[in-house]
Amino acid sequence: MRYFFSRLRDRTRWSWQGLLSTWRDEYSFRAWVWGNLISGGLALWLPIGPAERALILVLGILILVAELFNTAIERAVDHTSTDHHELAGQAKDAASAAVALTALAAGVAWGVTLVGLF
Repeated sequence: MRYFFSRLRDRTRWSWQGLLSTWRDEYSFRAWVWGNLISGGLALWLPIGPAERALILVLGILILVAELFNTAIERAVDHTSTDHHELAGQAKDAASAAVALTALAAGVAWGVTLVGLF
């Protein structure tokens, strides 16, 4: 059991290091955090149902998760080589597209929620 808690502490520390590093070094991540604070605030303030509220909040978190994966892929590719390579560009573009699609899903959830509200 002691080993479990030791590893849990390490995993938690590593996760926070990754989160703080991304916050510090990635403008896109910070922009999405601020966007999520606004989105989350509106979701909590507007008279919408708990299911819609939960969906909007969870999709906001998923945007941040997608941006973290995008950052990880970009850093790994850039670490491997700074030379232009078609596959490296495709990997980075696909990770960026994942962020865009996640954001689109959040936008759809907002759209459907607002249409139902008015």
